[in-house]
Amino acid sequence: MISKVAAAERCGWAALLLIAYAVLVHYSNSSPSAKPLGVVLAIAPPLTLGLGLAWRSGHRLLTLALALLLATLVLAYWRMLEHNYSLLYLLEDVGVYALLGMTFARSLVGGRVPLCTYWADLVHGPLPANVARYTRTTTAVWAVFFALVAATSLALYQWAPLRVWSAFSNFVTLPLVVLMFVGEYAVRRRVLPPAHQSGLWTSMRVYLDSAARQTRSVRQ
Repeated sequence: MISKVAAAERCGWAALLLIAYAVLVHYSNSSPSAKPLGVVLAIAPPLTLGLGLAWRSGHRLLTLALALLLATLVLAYWRMLEHNYSLLYLLEDVGVYALLGMTFARSLVGGRVPLCTYWADLVHGPLPANVARYTRTTTAVWAVFFALVAATSLALYQWAPLRVWSAFSNFVTLPLVVLMFVGEYAVRRRVLPPAHQSGLWTSMRVYLDSAARQTRSVRQ
């Protein structure tokens, strides 16, 4: 069991890394002389994530071969990447928020359990009708929110100066997400009974524990 102090330290280091990355990305988007840095910052996260997942899957030789192929492609198309690295940032930024929006929206159709309802049910067990309605509405609100963030990012990239879009992408979107969490929690405390007012972190911890158990059962 990780102590609260250790968990807080991890969150603090993660926040510092995110802030440092955002500052460097914004600098690369604002300075014409920082194109090489921009390329590295644009391609490093998705490549690291993809290769890490492939390595953990057990296909080590395939992962090494894929890493060599990707390195060759990056070197071969370096000039093109230098001229279009901001587009890579855009695709990553919009892709993340569009995927989140689709995930929340998809859980609302086809007889599926809304995502926020699923999390609340993991924490509190069977939900009363009013709580189920609230969590369904909350799921829809999150879907719309992520769609609006993605659309705003696209609009700013298309019609605003690059540095304006970069400032929105790197310094505005995550604070907006935090404000959404805080706002939803404030509404929850007003409209739901005390037994269903658990914080976000409690819900997420239960959800992640459940996902980890499901992953272990599949592997076994």
